[in-house]
Amino acid sequence: MRMRPTLAWTPPEDLPPGTTDWEPVAEALGAGGVLVLSGAGLSTESGIPDYRGEGGSLSRHTPMTYQEFTASARARRRYWARSHLGWRTFGRARPNAGHRAVAAFGRHGLLTGVITQNVDGLHQAAGSQDVVELHGSLDRVVCLSCGAHSPRRELALRLEEANEGFAPVAAGINPDGDADLTDEQVGDFRVVPCAACGGVLKPDVVFFGEAVPPGRVEHCRTLVRRATSLLVLGSSLTVMSGLRFVRQAAQEDKPVWIVNLAPTRGDAHAVARVALPLGATLTAVAERVGVGGPGGLGGPETAAGAGGRGGAAGGS
Repeated sequence: MRMRPTLAWTPPEDLPPGTTDWEPVAEALGAGGVLVLSGAGLSTESGIPDYRGEGGSLSRHTPMTYQEFTASARARRRYWARSHLGWRTFGRARPNAGHRAVAAFGRHGLLTGVITQNVDGLHQAAGSQDVVELHGSLDRVVCLSCGAHSPRRELALRLEEANEGFAPVAAGINPDGDADLTDEQVGDFRVVPCAACGGVLKPDVVFFGEAVPPGRVEHCRTLVRRATSLLVLGSSLTVMSGLRFVRQAAQEDKPVWIVNLAPTRGDAHAVARVALPLGATLTAVAERVGVGGPGGLGGPETAAGAGGRGGAAGGS
């Protein structure tokens, strides 16, 4: 069963207002047992735009759905041309202060886990361990025919060889790693098949209109059950794939804290939404709970897609 994509959400008038008081978030983290659920907003300070924030990519385009990708060779050509170009920039992104703070919380035993809706690998690049990639990872590729998985870097080399000189100038890069290109810029871009069976290749991410694997969902539900509280970072929670865990936590009487500048679909289930920038806020929280300061937010750091293993994804 595949989910119908939810691209827009209008906040109701009776939604609780946001706050600028992050002290309760620090208190929750200081007590430990916190499960983090992150979204595209956490990566905006690394130069990767989000979907729905100010200037978000949904204001420019409608993401490709799983159904369109699998049904149309022309759509796949457009997707891979855009994604191939975007990968060059996307793979150079570095973790920001927010990612480093989350990694520091984990290293000091304050977290029970991290669930991310992002496909950029920046949590792992910052040093976070055992990250659940709810929507998959852009640095892996899967064949829809034989099921074989392969590294994205191998596909990138094959696409370079098949499209020598392909270097159009993109209007922007999207949270799923694809670039904004016109049909003229895509041109006759050549898509390469699976090296093992000749089948259709797809990034190992959950497209809009595609369901998160049931086993992955149940694993995340187990993490919610084990946690004492849930901390949402940079997600509008517009899509059910993330919102369901907020609802679960609320039903289990576990406090939900949200740090996001704009209202979210989960605000009604939260104790509070902290309407402040993520990087500075999480850095301040880290210092308050004693894991910040000089060297406190250090640790291994690599480019996204290079050293890390990578929201719903899907090119336009």
